[in-house]
Amino acid sequence: MRPLLLSLLSLLLLGPTSVGAQVPQRPTLDEKIGQMLMIGFRGMGVSSDSSIARDIRRYHLGSVILFDVDVERNKADRNVASPAQLTALVDSLQSFARVPLLVAIDQEGGRVNRLKTTYGFPASVSAQYLGTLNNPDSTRFYADRTARTLKAVGINVNFAPVADVNSNPDNPVIGKLERSYSADPEVVTTHARIVTAVHRSYGIITTFKHFPGHGSAWNDSHDGMADVTTTWAGSELVPYRRAIEAGELDAIMTAHIFNANFDEEHPGTLSERVLTGMLREELGFEGVIFSDDMQMKAVASFYGLEQAIELGINAGNDVLTFPNNTSEYVTDLAERAFTTIKMLVSTGRINETRIDESYRRIMQLKRQYGVLTPPR
Repeated sequence: MRPLLLSLLSLLLLGPTSVGAQVPQRPTLDEKIGQMLMIGFRGMGVSSDSSIARDIRRYHLGSVILFDVDVERNKADRNVASPAQLTALVDSLQSFARVPLLVAIDQEGGRVNRLKTTYGFPASVSAQYLGTLNNPDSTRFYADRTARTLKAVGINVNFAPVADVNSNPDNPVIGKLERSYSADPEVVTTHARIVTAVHRSYGIITTFKHFPGHGSAWNDSHDGMADVTTTWAGSELVPYRRAIEAGELDAIMTAHIFNANFDEEHPGTLSERVLTGMLREELGFEGVIFSDDMQMKAVASFYGLEQAIELGINAGNDVLTFPNNTSEYVTDLAERAFTTIKMLVSTGRINETRIDESYRRIMQLKRQYGVLTPPR
């Protein structure tokens, strides 16, 4: 009976695990660092000798992100070709992970839509379309369609809904792409909460984005710094505040916006005042913070990799997102990010307790959404 009792005790201590996977009872620093990294890669399929499979095993990656279009090659040959192909890809990725992965995608609908009808996926509509209708049933219908689609292929994180308030309709990356529900923060709140609730019912993690609000910007943070010092308004926090107070917000994504009223030196993603001070301490958010793309020019043009990682983790990010899908594909990106974090910890520039905090939040999110639960 003793081996059986020990096995049962281990299950209670470790929480649910996936078939072929094991959650470390006493995770090493390497394992904790790996959980904080989300990496993008090239490939419609993955074999044991693929670079992403190697990185998952060697660097204990906790997350990956998928795209249909490869930006550098300007071709739709990245990770998505059909529902069957995508399902097989996700299954293969998970088979190489000791701790089951968060598999993320940007499936907002409308212009930001990785699962297109040309690949055999259902049609989607933009947030602006739904906000203009302002019909909760319509929003619920399309959210259900998206969540069912993601569930069917094994994707467990949707970087949606956009909680940005459309205060500047000429914003090149939000308003002009119809990614915001409305200029009215209450309308944004209503529809973003519906999307989150529907996805949650399917076990799909959502992220309100982009905190603390990208809607008023005149610049695209993909291309450079987006300064909202004179345009940002407190109403942009309404969707976050409402969802946090209701206990409905499990994850958020940061904004690379700069606001001198918040931080005179750093953009939101790299600002402790924004992420720890405003989001965690003032608004009371206890969930997982995903950074926006750390390779976007609003960060990469002003900070080196080492400085950006140091600032980003100390600011409060739990998962650093490296989609590896900008102007240049970096073959050893996972290694660079992993070894940089480890060096920053070993030299005392990042305290290991800060790593521990993020690791606990990430693992809690995975447990909450059944990512660590054996498939039936």
